[in-house]
Amino acid sequence: MSQSVDSSMKPHLPGSPVGHLRQYVQKRFDAWMLPRLKRARSHQLSNKRLFIVPSKAGVGFLSVVVLLWLTGTNYENNIVLGLAFFLTALFVVCIHHTFFNMSGLVVDAVGSAPCFLGEDGEVEIRVSCSNSSDKESIALSFSKGRAATIDLLDTHSVTVKLFTRGEQRGWYYPPRLKVESFFPLGIIRCWSWLVLDAPILVYPKPEGGSDMPLSQSSSHEGERMEEAGAEDFHGFKPYQLGVSPKHIAWKHYARGQGLYSKEYASYREQSVWLDWDALEGLGTEARLSRLCYWVIKLSSTQQPYGLRLPGQAIPPAMGVDHKHQLLKTLALYRSEGGK
Repeated sequence: MSQSVDSSMKPHLPGSPVGHLRQYVQKRFDAWMLPRLKRARSHQLSNKRLFIVPSKAGVGFLSVVVLLWLTGTNYENNIVLGLAFFLTALFVVCIHHTFFNMSGLVVDAVGSAPCFLGEDGEVEIRVSCSNSSDKESIALSFSKGRAATIDLLDTHSVTVKLFTRGEQRGWYYPPRLKVESFFPLGIIRCWSWLVLDAPILVYPKPEGGSDMPLSQSSSHEGERMEEAGAEDFHGFKPYQLGVSPKHIAWKHYARGQGLYSKEYASYREQSVWLDWDALEGLGTEARLSRLCYWVIKLSSTQQPYGLRLPGQAIPPAMGVDHKHQLLKTLALYRSEGGK
């Protein structure tokens, strides 16, 4: 895992000495912290897992305190010195409030929802605390994702849904989860990183652009059903009493070939087999994308459809469960994230 721990610490001027220093500090901090991050479905934020530093506003706050102290000392002004000491005490008290606002939080991975490659997958997370404590302004976010802010006041358990981009077909583990708070004054930042055991099933990216990849058996007719009033001509059969004169083969009778009646029948709708081998010349990912596209298209029809992959076959069926079964099979086929 090579990404930096905190995107807010990225240098604005990579070539400057300050930028190099920040990169060095980030690298050292990552090397120290990453081995301590364990993947689990449930995490409790204890004292050892929380980091606390002044925020950007807090740095400005401390700068004002230092200026007041220097001014009060230089001019021997007790009022200015008293104000500097008061703000210092406020800063120290704020550290304790921010820290205990995060301490004791329990973060559980409830579940996840599948997505297509390159789209946002959903992770459902439950955040809770003891009934004897209240938590305010807790922000949760994945790397490069939108944050969700919650309060644990009237209720001490809240479920939120976060989204992260599915970047790998198969079972994809979301990036690290950042939990942070600037409560109460915004001058102290307390945060922690968590690795959730909540894999997202990522389907192949659906792509059309070709004919339906049918198996050769899909071109055969379906099961024949003899029906009165059917319009498809099937053949001739010996005349039987009661057959309508319209169905008698008069031409055969005129040629002295006997009395026959025309037989009509209809056919059950044939089952469709989407076949891997029908997409010759394409790579693995391209074939999976095409098959995924046609699974989605056929799922909106009333036609049974099945799937053939090397070494496995799913018989034709219909319905939402069948659709998801096929998409899951495509997602996990020779995937690095399969399990």
